[in-house]
Amino acid sequence: MSEIAAPNALHAKLGDETFMTADDLKAYMQEVEQSKLSKELAAMDRADRAREELVKTLSQPVNLTPEKLHEITNNLQTKMRLAAQRGETEIMVMRFPNTLCSDKGRAINNAEEGWPDSLTGRPRQAYELWRDHLRAGHYKLKAMVIDWPNGMPGDIGFFLSWA
Repeated sequence: MSEIAAPNALHAKLGDETFMTADDLKAYMQEVEQSKLSKELAAMDRADRAREELVKTLSQPVNLTPEKLHEITNNLQTKMRLAAQRGETEIMVMRFPNTLCSDKGRAINNAEEGWPDSLTGRPRQAYELWRDHLRAGHYKLKAMVIDWPNGMPGDIGFFLSWA
């Protein structure tokens, strides 16, 4: 008759290797899963804090001195030239959380005629920069929801096109 290990033994011996019991393995798996969840929650908290800081920053308009306007224009021209060299006719010039729209992006999502009126902070400035300086050069500005977390409108993207 072969020996049967006691039911409360933590490890079973097979040959010369010690194996975890099924209960030990389940406990280990739970610890690993809890560790993963804890890390994911910490990462989500960091992302939320970064998003809050971004909203705070983007809600404050930039002081558009002639130097700052020149810097923005040069940066934009460089990006447009590089895109044109790749054969593209459109670039995303800004991405921002929908909370920078007074209606959380509803007017943009529905392509309502007065959607620019919902913009605040730097997105509003970006729109005005296009309206006052780029529209006359036949550049088009398109705004659209580009992110749908949990099926709800998320980030908004501004796309400048020259097609």
